[in-house]
Amino acid sequence: MVGPQVTLDKIPQLDTKNSSVDIDLIGIAKNNIGSAAVAFMSFNTMENLLKPDFFNTSNNMTKTMMSTVISATLPKTTNTKLTKPVNFTFRHIREFDPSGSLSCVYWNISEWIVDGCSVLKINSSYTVCSCVHLSTFALIMQTSRPPESDPLLELLNLVCVIVGLVFFTLALLTFALCQWSPGVNNVARINICISLLLAHLLFLLTQRFLSLIQPQQVLCGVIAGLLHFLFLSGFVWMFIEAVLLFICVKNLSQISSKKREVLRNGFLCVIGYVVSLVVVCVSVGLVPEGYGNEHCWIKLEKGFIWSFLGPVCVILALNIIIFVKIIITLNSTLKNLNAEISQMKQTNIMVFKTLAQCVVLGCPWILGFFTNGSKVLEILFLILNSQQGTFIFLIYCVLNHEVRQQYRKFFRCLYCEHKKH
Repeated sequence: MVGPQVTLDKIPQLDTKNSSVDIDLIGIAKNNIGSAAVAFMSFNTMENLLKPDFFNTSNNMTKTMMSTVISATLPKTTNTKLTKPVNFTFRHIREFDPSGSLSCVYWNISEWIVDGCSVLKINSSYTVCSCVHLSTFALIMQTSRPPESDPLLELLNLVCVIVGLVFFTLALLTFALCQWSPGVNNVARINICISLLLAHLLFLLTQRFLSLIQPQQVLCGVIAGLLHFLFLSGFVWMFIEAVLLFICVKNLSQISSKKREVLRNGFLCVIGYVVSLVVVCVSVGLVPEGYGNEHCWIKLEKGFIWSFLGPVCVILALNIIIFVKIIITLNSTLKNLNAEISQMKQTNIMVFKTLAQCVVLGCPWILGFFTNGSKVLEILFLILNSQQGTFIFLIYCVLNHEVRQQYRKFFRCLYCEHKKH
């Protein structure tokens, strides 16, 4: 307010949580015998009534409300003519699509229109609008309508993920219940299965109920953060397994007391999950709005996707280095050490299986870089990524002679029990 008892020497800026306005109240006061007042309000839920679809345009575009609805008026002011255009700064309340078109609009009886308003400045976080009149304003983004979903691709995704979940479960039961050779440490494989099983299950449920979850921005962001944590934990455990294999090859001995093994496994569990948790917490601290895109996953803007792809690429690179070192150490051992043939053969098999696991678990995410616009690569990515549980079950359970023997014994017992009844 400007009046006889209040003077201003510069244009004031009025702020709300998600918007601000710069208005030449000094010039308006000069046209009103030295006094003028402005009221600036923000309505957090008004978009549910004044929907972006009320912005009538000729093109068939998707319209998204990018700001809270605001209103500016000049109460108790006789001459309301503006001496300068009013600038409104809108903070984006949703993810900004660089390919979209932003419009500064105001409400006129029953629709949003752009007359007298224009866009001055745009970045990924906020937009500045300039208007030559006061009214009720908002910021609307127009984007091309997404291509209609392919029902066959959705069905393939559903079937593949369910099959993968079944084999993850079978692998977990096998690791937990079967008797393994002394010294075989399954802690890394068990935790890989747990992390990826939970990640794929959560992703499947999220996509099934996306229409209900996506409007809840906080819930969508939490799910994205949890998926980030679970998938990253799977890769950390894959790295831990490579390290354990390197130690095994280097020492050619896995003899340890049960007490030390429990302590070692407990320490590995801390490493396996704390590293992933730290990455997610740092990501949230640096870019808190980076989680929760239209699929409730990590947003692509500001390169935030590298909070996941960066650690994945580092882990894959370290695994390659470790496997090269393992092969060198193994060849050296074969030449210089008179080791038991069976033990060396078992070690060679484990090297091959772990290397194959690294390739199958890591390569689909690298393939994800190149799926944009290619239906064939998208299907290939979908199949490879969803069948990680199938691969783990085949390579560690079905192709393991001792496990097959125990399967035969188990099914033989079931058959005998069935015959008795």
